[in-house]
Amino acid sequence: MQGLTDKNSRPMEVVNYRQLKEEIEKLKKEKNAVILAHYYQRPEIQDIADFVGDSLELARKATEVDTEIIVFCGVHFMGETAKVLNPSKKVLLPEPKAGCAMADMATKEEVLKLKEKYPNAWVVSYVNTTAEVKTISDICCTSANAVRIIEKIPSEEIIFVPDKGLAYHVSKKVKGKKIIPFEGFCPDHYLFTKNMLLKLKEKYPNAPVGVHPETPPEVQDMADFVGSTSQLLKWATSDQLDAQEVIIITEIGLKYQMEKINPKRKYIFPTPEEGVGYLFCAQMKSVSLEKVYETLKEEKNEITLPSEVIEKAYKPIKRMLELS
Repeated sequence: MQGLTDKNSRPMEVVNYRQLKEEIEKLKKEKNAVILAHYYQRPEIQDIADFVGDSLELARKATEVDTEIIVFCGVHFMGETAKVLNPSKKVLLPEPKAGCAMADMATKEEVLKLKEKYPNAWVVSYVNTTAEVKTISDICCTSANAVRIIEKIPSEEIIFVPDKGLAYHVSKKVKGKKIIPFEGFCPDHYLFTKNMLLKLKEKYPNAPVGVHPETPPEVQDMADFVGSTSQLLKWATSDQLDAQEVIIITEIGLKYQMEKINPKRKYIFPTPEEGVGYLFCAQMKSVSLEKVYETLKEEKNEITLPSEVIEKAYKPIKRMLELS
């Protein structure tokens, strides 16, 4: 379509973008559907969503929707979570191949081996896990509520699956618990190094630093604030933060919401322009307006799970929502 124009000399891609949004809105009404999207989605996907949030916010929202169809603009484990919470609803994933490398690192078999080694430990499963791993977990958590969840559970030994970055953050915040980390990590967040952050701090010496707990420990240790996507959003856009510019170390998609909420502040994310490369999740960005439209129109790419998996995975998610 590039280079083509309509009779008013507007690029065809702009016209189609507008038309797609209009068609998606019509389909939502016709099919009694709701669109949920993660902060890491493309801006145009965030714009058509009925609700945009982080994993905890989206999990909560998934329990509140009363539509027949949920279109989940995110990666596969998020669609699974929505299905577990809404077994009678049709949950559609616009890009069924959109996965999470960190979630895939933790298998049911490997977690069971850790349980054998630490029989008295609770298994705390980051929501970034497969539904199958959730079935053998005592409770789930997100990066937003991990500290609160682990403070409240009775066990002194915690098998934390799968993110060792978040496990490190929790171990610093929660005293009196033995955190046994699974050796998983987010490949995108772990690409960001201490030297990259030093480079940004040298360029922006007056900018406070906020980082996601999926980053490496040495990056977290250099930050002024460590928090989930929703916590970073609140912190970075707050009028109480005395700064004209702020360094944010997480996926670039969050910048869109920050600029909408507080456009007066400059948000410095890892980008090639800053000389440190993108912190960019290709899986999240694989969802497009065209895929949302086609998925909703044809009601395809439905998330299906065995009833036994839904029943077992529901318990740790429900326990998380109750405690958080």
